[in-house]
Amino acid sequence: MTETLKVISPVDGSVYAERPLADWAEVDGALGTAKAAQAAWKLVPIAERASLCLRFIEAFLAMKDEIVPELAWQMGRPIAYGAGELRGFEERARYMIAIAGDALADIDAGPKEGFRRWVRREPIGTVLAIAAWNYPYLIAVNSVVPALMAGNSVILKHSGQTPLCAERFAMAFEKAGAPDGLFQVLHMSHDMTEKAIADPRVDFVNFTGSVSGGHAVVHAAKDRFIGIGLELGGKDPAYVRADANLPFAIENLVDGAYFNSGQSCCGKERLYVHADVYDDFVEGFVDLTKKYKLGSPLDADTTIGPMVRASSAAFVRGQIEQAKRAGARALVGEAHFPASKPGTPYLGPEVLVDVNHQMDVMREETFGPVIGIMKVTSDEEAIGLMNDSPYGLTASVWTEDEEAGEKIGERVETGTFFLNRCDYLDPALAWTGVKDTGRGATLSRVGYEYLTRPKSYHLRTRTK
Repeated sequence: MTETLKVISPVDGSVYAERPLADWAEVDGALGTAKAAQAAWKLVPIAERASLCLRFIEAFLAMKDEIVPELAWQMGRPIAYGAGELRGFEERARYMIAIAGDALADIDAGPKEGFRRWVRREPIGTVLAIAAWNYPYLIAVNSVVPALMAGNSVILKHSGQTPLCAERFAMAFEKAGAPDGLFQVLHMSHDMTEKAIADPRVDFVNFTGSVSGGHAVVHAAKDRFIGIGLELGGKDPAYVRADANLPFAIENLVDGAYFNSGQSCCGKERLYVHADVYDDFVEGFVDLTKKYKLGSPLDADTTIGPMVRASSAAFVRGQIEQAKRAGARALVGEAHFPASKPGTPYLGPEVLVDVNHQMDVMREETFGPVIGIMKVTSDEEAIGLMNDSPYGLTASVWTEDEEAGEKIGERVETGTFFLNRCDYLDPALAWTGVKDTGRGATLSRVGYEYLTRPKSYHLRTRTK
């Protein structure tokens, strides 16, 4: 009997879409056709690969009017912000296409009499991209377009919450004229995904998701010497120094904490504010938080939508209550947001003070619309607290002293360090993390290094 995937919409709890899950015959067929397609694709010049990927971008963006409400129904993002993900998708895709020629160019080993020598970046084979639901197009494009530009074939397995996003990719590649088998979508169960990872026809896995999911991917590949890219949990900190531009810091950190209902890998989850500006910062942060409008993501006036599912909202409520029992104070309260109702995915944003690192809300990933704010008295104290975490994706410092901020950045354990900004992914920079946040990198020139393998050419030009 065929297993079925059901997408429960956070908008109203209805079944928004159903899809049959792939059985092994389907997976086996996809792996075989991907392998055959890649053997031909790796011989295609980079300029022709770029042409296909550019047509894919245009075909994808032409579906904007269907994509934005689909996002709202599948994962709850307000339609007012849906187009932003498409802009980010386009920025990343076009950048990775533009740099591919240089990033994948042969590395000349220099002159040596009687020889020619170089290192070539060879495609790695078939890439299995396993993408998360919270930024379903941005996360997927980080792997898909660079993998294809590098000469690989791609199989995309999207989150069970956002299967239609994977299908939009497939539609766009079909319209772009992609060769059969070069890009494919599979809706798979966890067990089938693990079986695919163990198959010798998968040459690289790029996974975005939970820490436990990352461990499952590594375990599935335990008997294989393949590359695995992991972007996992986060508990991203920010430090506001006494000399920070407070209105600017407040505006950006409120957005960094609550955008996408706090369901962002690089969203701000804990703040450390210097005692000299702590009271003013907290007051301004709370005032701006209270201006959000929680409601249906299909309403154009909604500025914060539901979380992805009721269980996720219940988890966040549990962290808030645990912190309050341990002495934290909530400065907003659910009552401020009439649409916020226990037992549903609708949860209003919250600000907690009097928090400490004995509370889960300051140590464990929340992935929801709540922020803890701690008072600190020095840079040294802030650095110690920022590093007191099992995660490390991004961190930011807010200060008018660029030199001081950069010196702090050198000591913070993180994959990306921001000064006076947060929650943004620049495709020219490697997207990577430390500690339990994972390993590997996507985007930038560095990202291409993980999607290729070096092959050395050592040619003797004279034998006499």
